[in-house]
Amino acid sequence: MTPSEQSDQEATIMTDNAVAGAAAPGQGMLEGAVIAVAGAAGPAGRATLLRLAEAGATVVASDADAARLAEAVDAARYAHGGATVTGDTVDLLDPLAAREWATRTEKEFGRIDGLVHLVGGWRGSATFAETDLDDWELLHKLLVRTVQHTSLAFHDGLRRSANGRYLLISAAGASKPTAGNAAYAAAKAAAEAWTLALADAFRKAGGEAGPTSAAAILVVKALVHDAMRAERPNAKFAGFTDVKELADAIAGVWEQPAREVNGTRLWLTAKP
Repeated sequence: MTPSEQSDQEATIMTDNAVAGAAAPGQGMLEGAVIAVAGAAGPAGRATLLRLAEAGATVVASDADAARLAEAVDAARYAHGGATVTGDTVDLLDPLAAREWATRTEKEFGRIDGLVHLVGGWRGSATFAETDLDDWELLHKLLVRTVQHTSLAFHDGLRRSANGRYLLISAAGASKPTAGNAAYAAAKAAAEAWTLALADAFRKAGGEAGPTSAAAILVVKALVHDAMRAERPNAKFAGFTDVKELADAIAGVWEQPAREVNGTRLWLTAKP
């Protein structure tokens, strides 16, 4: 697929439209699905665990912070009695650990229908000239290596699924880098390119019938949650996406045909 063809496939879906397709609790394509969530202990991860559990999915969460992960898993379990939500402390910088996580998940639950990549991190500088390449090294590990390792680890299982999804959460800055965000934007752009390559693999595997699994990118300007609003009650957070809206958009991707979402960027903010 050429860059121009890929550009033609990019989907501009604003927040209201993106969440409209999300299934009602306990209904839809997520009922009974097995979804892994990487980087699940932060605010976006917590919201995603809650939303997926609400939709009837079995959720397998991972994070490097064991204490925060346990809190996030417990919150999702308690919010939705009877929901299966588990947590694993997985070093996603270790490709073998990522593969073991994927293998263990599919063996335990008999299937794997999704990987949501929420591993984050940010470093910036006042000017381009002040960019610290140590920041690039860190962001390359957090934002690129974890995408590489999880996508390679879960690829086969997602292909075996009748409705598999690999979802990357990215930033609008990857499409329009600013001087002080060179390392961050470059890392996000690399993660997007890798995810689109995975999408092409799914496309080729589907042949003339089209893919049954999809890799897609959800793009935000930045995320906001209730604690941030409480800390800065006068802030506008213009263009930011609430973590609950992001979680709804994530759930909604399973309700759309793989052919329609595979290899697309789903914009939850205005395109730069």
